[in-house]
Amino acid sequence: MGNSINDIHMEDFQNVVNDLLMRNRSILDIISKIQTSAGRVNRAVVKSVTHCGCVEIDGKKQTFPGEASIENLQELLSTQLKGKLCPECRDAIEKEIGGALFYLAALCNTLGISLYDVILKEKEALSTLGSYSLR
Repeated sequence: MGNSINDIHMEDFQNVVNDLLMRNRSILDIISKIQTSAGRVNRAVVKSVTHCGCVEIDGKKQTFPGEASIENLQELLSTQLKGKLCPECRDAIEKEIGGALFYLAALCNTLGISLYDVILKEKEALSTLGSYSLR
């Protein structure tokens, strides 16, 4: 799909992951590590609420006005997050997201898939479907 600078950075990342992944080369190990790393991301977010308190979660039922259109739905729905991550929590969450990306790249390497191509295809699908690709 071309050799843009982003493509080169993503390929470099996948190559580094390939060089560093020693103990967990089995696809079974990799997919279980993806699950574990996703849990660590979640835990880091939760700790920013429960241990640090830099952000709060205001989780309650969200209402959908009857006259709301798909186009303005994003403006009407809340993230249910209040506050801003402190630098320490941001660093911790970024570290855990990095770990999750490491194992996603390892899975891509094992299956012979370009992570950059996956991102491009997903972006194209989202752009094509527009607001009908709600997730």
